[in-house]
Amino acid sequence: MTWDESTITVRFNEVDVYQVAWHGHYVAWMEVGRTNLARRFGLDPFQLAELGWLGPVVQVEVKYLRPARCNDTLVIRTTLEPGETATLVFLSEIVAPDGNRLATGRTVHALTDLEGTLQFQLPQAVAERLTQLQGWVRGAVA
Repeated sequence: MTWDESTITVRFNEVDVYQVAWHGHYVAWMEVGRTNLARRFGLDPFQLAELGWLGPVVQVEVKYLRPARCNDTLVIRTTLEPGETATLVFLSEIVAPDGNRLATGRTVHALTDLEGTLQFQLPQAVAERLTQLQGWVRGAVA
């Protein structure tokens, strides 16, 4: 499985009174990785909306393993979990400078039209982009 990598630096405003990154920021960092990966294949939120579709988050899971601290440079690793429904499932890992995983996560996105009607089949334009993304994840596409 291929992972896209995005780099962020933990900012002062992202740490809490315990001097570690506040837990809610991990979800925002996962979004950075997810958006960067999706953009490569024409599926970021704005690109999806231009096609007439939305991908709202319907489920978020985060497992916190170790704390991140101010000024740490983190790598957000993101990939797409294979699926057979009209959903997108992104997997994330947040990795510290020493290579240790700080957190793992998963987000599930339903597919709706612009009015919010849930889709049960992928529209052709989305399916084509998703096929390219899935090929890249499997290592079949550069």
